[in-house]
Amino acid sequence: MRSEATIRDAHPADEAAWRALWAAYCAFYETSIAEDVTRTTWARILDSAQPVHALVAVGADGHVVGFSNYVLHPYTWGSRPACYLEDLFVAPGARRQGVGAALIGELVARGERHGWGRIYWHTREGNATARRVYDRLATADDFVRYVRRIAEADRA
Repeated sequence: MRSEATIRDAHPADEAAWRALWAAYCAFYETSIAEDVTRTTWARILDSAQPVHALVAVGADGHVVGFSNYVLHPYTWGSRPACYLEDLFVAPGARRQGVGAALIGELVARGERHGWGRIYWHTREGNATARRVYDRLATADDFVRYVRRIAEADRA
């Protein structure tokens, strides 16, 4: 399905909409992110010197209906930058309209234009709705993620 949403970089004026979607995203994953971390994340997104970026999907009515937060970084298995799609969320009312695929598609297009080596992401094994989209766009590999928490403040 093709999305009618416009995909673009997040702008300062998108903060309230991004925060509302961010809160819904965190609720979906049954986690809470401290306000200072959310504030820092948004500031990083807007700071061109930071490797953290965000795209937003804007519906035909002009409202932000989705986002993808991503991090560009070097990696040891290639000489070109890697893009880690850290967070992707589409508002419930905008789902099944191709918005998630459009957000990923824009990252792929940017990667092709700017010479990135790969785009990668993960989701929960039981997130069947998202995985149906992801399975059309990429190939899951056999890596298993391990997490060792260092600081209690960063709970995700």
